[in-house]
Amino acid sequence: MGNEIQDNGVAVVPPKETVQHIMPAEDTVFRLEVPQVTWWKDPGLRKLYLMFPILFIASTIKGYDGSLLNGLQTMEPWRDQFGHPQGSTIGLFTAILQIGSFSALPVSPYIADKFGRRLGVAVGCVVIIIGAILQVVPSVNRGMFLGGRFLVGLGSNISEACAPILISELAHPQHRGKVTTMFNTLWFLGSIIAAWTVFGTTKYKTSASWKIPVGIQAALPAFQLFACWLLPESPRWLIAQDRDGEAFKILAKYHANGDEQSQFVKDEFLEVHEAIRLEKLYSNQGWMVLLQTPGNRKRVMLILMTAFFSQCSGNGLVSYYIHSILTSIGIEGSTDQSLINGGLQIWSLIVAVSFSLMVDKMGRRKLFLSAGIGMLVTFSIWTACSAVYAETGNTNAGSTVIAMIFCYYGMAGFAWPGLTIGYCAEILPYNIRAKGLSLTFAGVAVASILNQYVNPIGLQHLAWKFYIVYIVILVIECLCIYFFYVETRGSSLEELAVLFDGEDSNVAGKHGTMGEVMKAREESDHIEQA
Repeated sequence: MGNEIQDNGVAVVPPKETVQHIMPAEDTVFRLEVPQVTWWKDPGLRKLYLMFPILFIASTIKGYDGSLLNGLQTMEPWRDQFGHPQGSTIGLFTAILQIGSFSALPVSPYIADKFGRRLGVAVGCVVIIIGAILQVVPSVNRGMFLGGRFLVGLGSNISEACAPILISELAHPQHRGKVTTMFNTLWFLGSIIAAWTVFGTTKYKTSASWKIPVGIQAALPAFQLFACWLLPESPRWLIAQDRDGEAFKILAKYHANGDEQSQFVKDEFLEVHEAIRLEKLYSNQGWMVLLQTPGNRKRVMLILMTAFFSQCSGNGLVSYYIHSILTSIGIEGSTDQSLINGGLQIWSLIVAVSFSLMVDKMGRRKLFLSAGIGMLVTFSIWTACSAVYAETGNTNAGSTVIAMIFCYYGMAGFAWPGLTIGYCAEILPYNIRAKGLSLTFAGVAVASILNQYVNPIGLQHLAWKFYIVYIVILVIECLCIYFFYVETRGSSLEELAVLFDGEDSNVAGKHGTMGEVMKAREESDHIEQA
């Protein structure tokens, strides 16, 4: 049907002519000319970004679920209910959430790619709600509580694997780095809600003290389950489903205030369209595609390193076992521990959100490296002061440990809360984005499981000496960031392919791709109707 993509019989963009327009020469690399806009002054972007908190809730839910047990361990009624678990037993209570998260690996990319990003978010919410209910029924026992936490972890990773993809694929290219990085920083908002909810119920001496905060796990997923349908679907997913007209209209509505003649929207649409077409034509779509090319293998290496370092740099000690850490330096009161935990989460949120806004100014690699070096220095001081307190009982050393914990989380906030997901999402091309991000969450889950089983045993038998393991890991982390991490600042999702794949990248406008595009158009069926 000629050279036009049709939507209800009306041509919205002439793809072949636009291909020729954006390619001045066969040996040049096409860069999308992105207009600079102030989002709160732009009606389309303002409406879109004011809906993004609906998706940010997925990270908040994960933060609430992941931090909740930290507070529950300080409650005597909860410890009585489940037989005062410690050592490997408390490790299982903590790790079962991540075991559920890992179990989402084969499910979440299938849902996201087959049925859409929004449906993936909704399915995850339903599973979380079921898991939360299972943990608070009157007849709850240890097995039911563990089963409920497994379902919460499973559902959380299904929705969290889909939400940041939808954010990155809807965001204007100018703002993509900031909004995708900000997504995971909202984990701390969930941990704040969990910490202060637990603090508010510590005065109860019955099972209500822990059942109230556990039951609240279902509140945010219930809201997100219905609210997620207010958002548009991913234009990239729609193009992959041959629903080009819908995709173009979404880009025009939110990136150009409904102007379907906007040259920027036409170019943006074409870049995405050609990248997805070429990825479909020349890429294997199974899981082995992650290892198919040198560029993909490098992506997988960075994803696995990022997932491991995000959980195994010493942060897991406080994230899941603050009760043991504070008890080891003489702070044993439930109220005091809850106050320190709550204050730490607020501090972490402030730092993480602040630096998520700096990703385009400072760059990803510089933030990662600053965080790694800062964490190494503060954790080393933390370890030394813990040793002094253990040997002498010096209260000043104990107070310094608390200060270093806050400093450590301040340095970690430079990069790890936001870029763990934001960086991994943006280095992945469309055809492996859902699989790659699922691998990220699976890697985080495996690292967390390792953390949560090993940490209580290490703390129980080695006390402060166990911290030396993390000092070694932090040294390795800094070296890996310096030698292997790729700077991604200032590129569109499609252009990033060139940084990893070079001459083998499937992006419109790269050397040699023009002939492939035209040949592919002649050999394949042209899109008839959106």
